Amino acid sequence: MSDHIYKKIELVGSSPEGVEQAVNNAIAKAGQSVRNMRWFEVAEIRGHIDEGKVAHWQVTVKIGFTLDE
Repeated sequence: MSDHIYKKIELVGSSPEGVEQAVNNAIAKAGQSVRNMRWFEVAEIRGHIDEGKVAHWQVTVKIGFTLDE
């Protein structure tokens, strides 16, 4: 088993549909330019309220990926 070194980036994903979709949006966007993504953690969840209802979700996501050897 080889040792792994990870780098971690922080993104904010958003969606009017919910938390899970906001996370998926952030990961999908990161995947366009970041290779070797391995894990994520949700650091913060917040939302926008419009007329007394949740209108939009924002999720701060930390994504870990391995560095190229």
